[in-house]
Amino acid sequence: MNSAPLSGLYGPSLSLLTDLYQLTMAYGYWKQGKQNQEAVFHLYFRKPPFNGGYAVAAGLAYAIDWIESFHFSEDDLTYLGSLRGTRDTALFEPAFLEYLRTLRLTCDVDAIPEGTVVFANEPLLRIKGPLLQAQLLETALLTLINFQTLIATKAARIREAAGSDQVFEFGLRRAQGFDGGLSASWAAYLGGVDGTSNLMAGQRFGIPVRGTHAHSWVQSFGEEEQAFAAYGDAFPDDSVFLVDTYDTLEGVRHAISVARQMRANGYELGGIRLDSGDLAYLSREARALLNEAGFQKTRIVASNDLDEHLITSLKQQGARIDTWGIGTKLVTAHDQPALGGVYKLAALRPSADSDWDYTIKLSEQLAKTSIPGILQVRRYETEKGQPRADMLYNTAEPLPEQLTIVDPLDPTRRRPIRSTQFRELLEPVFRAGKLVAELPTLEESRTKAQQEVAALDPSIRRFLNPHVYPVGLEESLNNFRMQLILEKRAVRPA
Repeated sequence: MNSAPLSGLYGPSLSLLTDLYQLTMAYGYWKQGKQNQEAVFHLYFRKPPFNGGYAVAAGLAYAIDWIESFHFSEDDLTYLGSLRGTRDTALFEPAFLEYLRTLRLTCDVDAIPEGTVVFANEPLLRIKGPLLQAQLLETALLTLINFQTLIATKAARIREAAGSDQVFEFGLRRAQGFDGGLSASWAAYLGGVDGTSNLMAGQRFGIPVRGTHAHSWVQSFGEEEQAFAAYGDAFPDDSVFLVDTYDTLEGVRHAISVARQMRANGYELGGIRLDSGDLAYLSREARALLNEAGFQKTRIVASNDLDEHLITSLKQQGARIDTWGIGTKLVTAHDQPALGGVYKLAALRPSADSDWDYTIKLSEQLAKTSIPGILQVRRYETEKGQPRADMLYNTAEPLPEQLTIVDPLDPTRRRPIRSTQFRELLEPVFRAGKLVAELPTLEESRTKAQQEVAALDPSIRRFLNPHVYPVGLEESLNNFRMQLILEKRAVRPA
């Protein structure tokens, strides 16, 4: 067993960051001579998270980094060669391991850019290339895109609830491991928070870092006021005092006393933090005390298991909070800990000069029946850039002049497309395994996310029973899908 489980975790190869069945399928394709058969997969989710009306696409930067570095190292191959089946024979024959040794990705990858608002059934990524290669991408792409899209969406909702207030992500200590904490900081910032307590995220990604002090700081001194004075002395320009270690309102009074001493020395107290109790009542009382003492600009920071719903409630109660520290419920997506994105095969062809064979995965539920074709997502917009409707269509087939979209969950619901202003959401990222996209910065993706969410109608952004944004299949694609369903589904006798 590795005696250094952390320092040795992220080695030069991350290609085994996958499920065993991806390798067993790859081996099976290779054994059958199907490894180079051209295939198309789509990665998408079936329902927006948090019972909401939208999601914010995220995780692409991580996915690109993973794809670019994809290869099987000698350590990887040694490990795969050591695996045994039930008869204690090698799971993978040596010739297959030799094939993996020189394998390099040659897939085309198209993706919806990070920060784009997306909806159910829309491909966030489209992978086109050799069947074996495209199969090996599945698990890693899902874990990267699913988690970060989930966290970015949660952050966007919290941003919506907080309005113009400052919002900081304080969740590293409650995150699902180091990697969960780091990628959550990236996605939360992309989704709209103003900064993080996570120093490594600040170092690696350039995210602004913020922090105060813990209760242990106050406890380590004989008196609360002494603790505040010492912290103010250490950080005269950047002090926020945590006031609820013993008695919150008495703590506010102690903070004011120290703030007066700081002001006499030419400094101003930045803020106080509330981390427990009735935040609505305590923030109102604290604001009154601060204002009466002449500290109208001293900010009130609140933490303590906050999310978009509690922030909304506190604002409705007249809370006087202007900075929000969000931890557990953001970085763990507390009320929905998984997005549930899927990766489905949609088309196959034996060679470049063959016709495409479109594939479909059936289910007793229409919602879980996949969509065949080589799909693109077209977003129709108003002249001001407000989204009106999204259309999924098969890029390998011509589009009719008169366009109609059909609800993929209810074929009786149809909507003619009259708008002429649109944009195609899936953009080229890799061609034949080579990166062709110019990657935006995290700051640019964050700006894009805020603009895209703001462009949505408020009825789609609301938290309770949001309006369903229209996403439909182009009519001929819908008809073909229904035809395939009828062909593939056996007729059972009554």
